[in-house]
Amino acid sequence: MRRLILMCLLILTALPSAAWAESSWWDHDFSFRKSITIDTTAAGANLAQPAGRVPLLIRLHSGNFQFDGTTEAGTDIRFIAADDKTPLNFQIESFDPVLGVALIWVDVPSVGSASQQTIWMYYGNSKAPAAGKGSTTFDADYSLVYHFDGVSGPTPKDATGYANDPTSGSVRLVDGIMGKAAQFDGNASLALPGSASLNTTAGGAFSLSTWLKVDAVADGRVLIYARRQNGKSLLVGLDRGVPFVEVDGDAVQRTAAGKPIEPSQWTHVAVAAGEGKVHLYINGQPYADIDAALPAFTSAAAIGGDVAADAAAPADAKPFVGQLDELRISRIARSPLVFQVDAATQGADSKMVQYGVDEKQAGIGFGYFGIIVKSVTVDAWVIIGILVLLAMVSWAVMWQRAAYVNRVSRANEVFIEHFRGQGSNILGLAGDTEAAGKHRLADSSLFRLYKLGATEVWSRRDEQGRQVITAESIEAIRATMDSRLVRENQQLAKSMVWLTLAISGGPFIGLLGTVVGVMITFAAIAAAGDVNVNAIAPGIAAALLATVAGMFVAIPALFGYNYLLIRNKNVTANMQVFVDEFVTRLAETQRHVETTRLAG
Repeated sequence: MRRLILMCLLILTALPSAAWAESSWWDHDFSFRKSITIDTTAAGANLAQPAGRVPLLIRLHSGNFQFDGTTEAGTDIRFIAADDKTPLNFQIESFDPVLGVALIWVDVPSVGSASQQTIWMYYGNSKAPAAGKGSTTFDADYSLVYHFDGVSGPTPKDATGYANDPTSGSVRLVDGIMGKAAQFDGNASLALPGSASLNTTAGGAFSLSTWLKVDAVADGRVLIYARRQNGKSLLVGLDRGVPFVEVDGDAVQRTAAGKPIEPSQWTHVAVAAGEGKVHLYINGQPYADIDAALPAFTSAAAIGGDVAADAAAPADAKPFVGQLDELRISRIARSPLVFQVDAATQGADSKMVQYGVDEKQAGIGFGYFGIIVKSVTVDAWVIIGILVLLAMVSWAVMWQRAAYVNRVSRANEVFIEHFRGQGSNILGLAGDTEAAGKHRLADSSLFRLYKLGATEVWSRRDEQGRQVITAESIEAIRATMDSRLVRENQQLAKSMVWLTLAISGGPFIGLLGTVVGVMITFAAIAAAGDVNVNAIAPGIAAALLATVAGMFVAIPALFGYNYLLIRNKNVTANMQVFVDEFVTRLAETQRHVETTRLAG
């Protein structure tokens, strides 16, 4: 019974939430949506401070997304902010429904700290045009972003609006930490243009970040990024597997050696320079820093090797051999929190981004029911709200009363077993508090009747301790036990009046809401002068929702009331039988005592 009550409670309480979900659906032309939670608490990225605007990687795969609900190229995908109103810019790096994988970058305007925020992904609209905005997904201070997505072939394309594509060089594409990655074999590097968006001023700002993996640690220095001009340089690389940054301005300065990277593992490496400081981060955490101001650069740069034909290149500088993925260059010094988010979300195991279930715009709150919900007037919502409260009260009463009568019934069974095991000694259990506690006889209504009867018997002892029980005494004991039986019945019936109110009042309250709703519907039609089925039907259907709610309150209450009534009658019958049995056995015992005394 309690499970049935709980199930009905869950169904009814889902009605208001379903109606809310209907009203909060961003665009009804989209059939599906998925909640995506950005977790910056200790269980997620564990951000101590807000990271601000971040291009966030959304990894979709067959384990968290049903690709058959969207178009073949994912053109109907949209991302909406937590308010379920504001569209977010996004860029699809790859989308393959056959393999069931997709990589999408979403421009999240504000990533907070120690919090959980939700964004929404809508899909399921075959008529929707492609809406990805690659150049706006990354803010204007990102001057170069290479996904190595494979779409452009061995020569990567800049995903920002600056079009800083390599002027020479090519790479081989292999499986990376995110989709495809660039494989550098040590024979060629990518030459970057000396464009205005990539130039730096003396003492200016600069950021670089990428994922890298090497199969084996090389001897000497290996260059990942190099830029040189007028005898000055900025180098980022590995020295026997140890990440380093070297700035050659007025003097050569280089970060201190730390722990080397692990071979055959992806490592996130990031550099941020500005305000006379250069910071090196590994996997989102501070690794090393130096006090150095950047030189001014307007020349070309190189990825995966040194600048071509540069006489100032050191003899031990080797080209990079390994894989690079998601290479970014910024013209500002990025916050360490941005690198922490990148390392937390772009890796294979991301605890920061959590994917909810896919919701379909159908069923309760949607489709035909959605039309009804949207047409419900304020007065009808008030009536439905009253009915919901009445339902909550009635279900709470059913739950509590069912639990109480179950406890009493179980305890009565235990008591009867102990009572009848006493034989002729009908008062043997009255002082057995240990048995009462052990078997929870305190919940037994029969035990309470028994204790009252035993107390009445003990009160009728003379000065020598002998029982003085007359026929009148037995009737008095019966009357006392009957009065206790009445109080036990009152306890069984406690709060049952709420169920009768729900049974009789629920349908009438619902009918009141329906009548008022119909009156308002006809009044609105008369005022508008529009008499047609489309104008009448939604209002009438919405008005009838109040009657449905009233019946939904009354029907479970009716079943619960009858169930409890039968259980209570059974307990009452057992108490009546016990009172008769106790008094009869007491009279029998008393006659035996009198006979024995007379015979003596």
